Amino acid sequence: QGQLVESGGGLVQAGGFLRLSCAASGITFSNGDNGWYRQAPGKQRELVAHISVDGTTTYADSVTGRFTISRDKAKNTVYLQMNSLKPEDTAVYYCTVKFLLEEYWGQGTQVTVSS
Repeated sequence: QGQLVESGGGLVQAGGFLRLSCAASGITFSNGDNGWYRQAPGKQRELVAHISVDGTTTYADSVTGRFTISRDKAKNTVYLQMNSLKPEDTAVYYCTVKFLLEEYWGQGTQVTVSS
């Protein structure tokens, strides 16, 4: 049974940075499409960043130029580097991996950006 575990969230001041990590066990990240989603209180969950099997990356307009998604095959870990953080980036961040017939989600990690 696959499992994803996120880490790296926390409290940071506006303009600061964080790096989220998502480690997989029982599944191989690079065999599927990987993504980071976030959900702020009272808002719908939204896709923040995505990296496909072939390594193509896409980003939400709100984070383009500030966030970078990457994948380390040897460590079976996906990262989200978040720079120039804004209070509106405050949310619970979730990593995902999607295969043809199944998908997995992590438990989420809280990111809070103070103004």
